[in-house]
Amino acid sequence: MPDHATTQRAVKAVIPAAGLATRFLPATKAVPKELLPVVDRPVLQYIVEEATAGGIRDVLLVTGRGKTSMVDHFDRQPYLESRLEAKGDLERLAAVRRPSELAEIYTCRQGEPLGLGHAIGYAESHVGNEPFVVLLGDEFVDEAQPLLPGMIDLQSRTGGIVLAFLEVSDDEVDRYGIASVAAAEPEFADAGEVFRVTGLVEKPKQGTAPSNFAVLGRYVLPPTIFDAIKRTKPGAGGEIQLTDAMALLLAEGTPVHGIVYRGVRYDTGMPLGYLQAVVELACKRKDLGPAFKEWLVEFVKSDG
Repeated sequence: MPDHATTQRAVKAVIPAAGLATRFLPATKAVPKELLPVVDRPVLQYIVEEATAGGIRDVLLVTGRGKTSMVDHFDRQPYLESRLEAKGDLERLAAVRRPSELAEIYTCRQGEPLGLGHAIGYAESHVGNEPFVVLLGDEFVDEAQPLLPGMIDLQSRTGGIVLAFLEVSDDEVDRYGIASVAAAEPEFADAGEVFRVTGLVEKPKQGTAPSNFAVLGRYVLPPTIFDAIKRTKPGAGGEIQLTDAMALLLAEGTPVHGIVYRGVRYDTGMPLGYLQAVVELACKRKDLGPAFKEWLVEFVKSDG
């Protein structure tokens, strides 16, 4: 295990966002799925805000063809800003400026989507020889129940891989990567609900899963993952899977730990989860919530 006093702390994040989002067609034919609005902020902004709340100020977007508008969202819009300022609409002016003030946004393009591991491999020249965070582009967590700070802290102590776990029901295991786990070392008892990972399996059949701990779309990875990705052969779907690269490092002695997340997670990767996120977050808004919930109750009654 690395010397805890000399282990670096992750300060960069990578967001893979080159997928085709076929579940949302035809909406995503011209608009990236990551820019679909959840009330009045796109999914991607919630994810970048989650990263910056965890102390990350350097974000790399791994994009694909037709997704340049994702970068535009985090750029300044001088004309729009001047019009809002002239109207005295300071609240919307602040909202428009906020994306450009969140973090330094960088991009690279994945020529074709050949798996999550393949996408992460494109980040090597940007990340360099230091640990980094990966946030998948179709889910985010409640800002009042942050996940990343604890993960980054733990990785800085282990020097290995840190995953986020969601405890799922038996009939959901075939939708996720599932971890085999054992009790964590006593020295990490102060880090929350932590387990030592002994194995990883991608989407096991129901009844064969080694646990109910599903891997969420949040990872803190050491730079050795890049060499592991290069040595990983195509797996499920003929793609380079990040799970396979992590399993390779695990087999070679890299420590892997998982923190169980008990907070609220919004999964916008499928239409139902996306709609649920919109409704939940709209209901939480002070300016929209009361009237929206009243309408929602009446709508459900009338629809019944």
